[in-house]
Amino acid sequence: MSLLIPERYFSRISSIDIQRDLLDAGLTHVLLDVDNTILSRATHDIPRDVGVWLGQARDAGVRFCLVSNNWHASIHQLAGQLDMPVVGKSCKPMPQGFLLGMRKVGGTRKDTVAVGDQLLTDVLGAHLVGLPVYMVQPLVEVDLPHTMALRNLERVVLGGRVPEPARPAVCKNARSSDGTS
Repeated sequence: MSLLIPERYFSRISSIDIQRDLLDAGLTHVLLDVDNTILSRATHDIPRDVGVWLGQARDAGVRFCLVSNNWHASIHQLAGQLDMPVVGKSCKPMPQGFLLGMRKVGGTRKDTVAVGDQLLTDVLGAHLVGLPVYMVQPLVEVDLPHTMALRNLERVVLGGRVPEPARPAVCKNARSSDGTS
């Protein structure tokens, strides 16, 4: 495994198919980055599709731990709102935040995946611990100045790799326009 190449690259977290990409792959624990992965840096909100996806994944039995370099009180408030454990000040890409996150949700290297939007924190850090990583495009282009500078390196490393596109949501109980299932 290349330390800087994610196993999968998605347009956003809601593009990850819960059944196929997580559960069928034996991945029941997710170490989840926050800023620009699930929380927009521009609005400081969780986009609707991301919130729906988190709820559906939880309902399917996926356990989450937020793992963030953020050290502000807001990360702990978010964890409380989402009812998820959190590792703040994780110092990614250093391994300790990932290891603590796994302990908090009872995950192992075999059943845990990291999901984040940055190569040099999320991808590198998870790979240093031996975890697979699903990288997502940042929710918005707004970011911290040092992160914006690193985005240029990410483009070079990823080359022409294109993220897997968003899939239309499929509701198991949805009915077609003629009233059939």
